[in-house]
Amino acid sequence: MIYFFYGEEDFNIDLEVEKLKKELDPNFLEMSYKTYDHPKFPDLISILRSQPMMFGKMLIVIECVKYFSEAFEDKEIKQITEALEDNNENLDIVFTAKLPRDEGKKLDSRRKLFKLLVKQKSKEFPTIPTYKPELSSWILNQAKIYNLKLTPDAVSTLISMVGNNLRQLDSEIQKLAISVYPKDTAGDKDVREICTNNEDLFALSDALMQMDYETALLEYKKLLDKDHPIKILATLQTMTRRWVTLKANSKASPFELLKLTGMNEYVIKLTLQKMKNTTLHDLVTLKKNLTTCEYRIKSGQALDVEREVANAFFVR
Repeated sequence: MIYFFYGEEDFNIDLEVEKLKKELDPNFLEMSYKTYDHPKFPDLISILRSQPMMFGKMLIVIECVKYFSEAFEDKEIKQITEALEDNNENLDIVFTAKLPRDEGKKLDSRRKLFKLLVKQKSKEFPTIPTYKPELSSWILNQAKIYNLKLTPDAVSTLISMVGNNLRQLDSEIQKLAISVYPKDTAGDKDVREICTNNEDLFALSDALMQMDYETALLEYKKLLDKDHPIKILATLQTMTRRWVTLKANSKASPFELLKLTGMNEYVIKLTLQKMKNTTLHDLVTLKKNLTTCEYRIKSGQALDVEREVANAFFVR
């Protein structure tokens, strides 16, 4: 069977792959489960024509998102098509195309490879905005896997604290299930006491969006007792991207802003209010500072990572 899973929500894609992986014989997993990252064309054809051996079903996962920024020749598409049509009944092949979150990118549906793969057992996995009821349903269903029930206010608090990052939500749900055991239900109080609390991060973000450098530095120093500066930086990158989007489109309708940012209406209204006296130029400068900071850290140019992040806060 041929599968094609694509979209921004990589955690849901991983969950689908895990479901297929569970069908394999655990005694032969090393030989029956293979993953590949954008193999070159000759290798791709060889992989697609793999033959399962005596240990039963085989599962092959191929990450292919980069293929959609390239163009296979017609004769290559023909060979891929033939290989897929000759697929062995004991061989499952999963093509995955994981797109970066919060960048609004889409696969080019005009590509011949896309048209070929979407005819298979295909499914798109977009991110789930925080304002949509699907996110609450996902959290409740995921909690069932860990034999945990969540009250409505517990679900709301989880979304408020974590947002729509499914991988982190899953981690917090596991933490709740272990912590409240032998109880099988978690409420709002349990979430607030057990799960990651972002109150200090919110205080830092509030100071930054209002360009209050001194307060931001104080809140940053508090956070350093709990988190690594790179983790703080990554979260601020996502936040500032949304601030710039909101400020640049502040005259758009609430619904349009929901679609652009994935934030709920109340948070959008509150954020715009806090940024009332902050210019778009300053927010863009802050975003550039954070991006430069991240590059310097990852390229090894930053000698003092903590200081590098702190310096990025200062909009000159």
